[in-house]
Amino acid sequence: MHPPRFFLKHLARSAGVAGVVVIGSLGLGVLGYHRFGGLDWLDALVNASMILAGMGPVDPITSVSGKLFASFYALFSGVTFLTVAAVLLAPAVHRFLHRFHLELADEPPEKKS
Repeated sequence: MHPPRFFLKHLARSAGVAGVVVIGSLGLGVLGYHRFGGLDWLDALVNASMILAGMGPVDPITSVSGKLFASFYALFSGVTFLTVAAVLLAPAVHRFLHRFHLELADEPPEKKS
């Protein structure tokens, strides 16, 4: 098994990737709420943050394009949440599997004689 510093390096890299995904998703949400929802920048940030965190919208959206954006952004945020969780947990799960020598190979089971 690799030393703890190797694991921490992988954990930090996963956290960095997750952070980039979250910041990018938040930026997309802010731009969309501002452009399609007609919200000012701060309100767009609040709405995008709340949706991305799974809390729900704050301001009502009245335009058709804003409602369509909000619908797709909510679906996108749900998938993003699951993706970020998987990216963050991957190094720990990988280390767990190595620690207990669990293999996920396509090898057939040994025959008992």
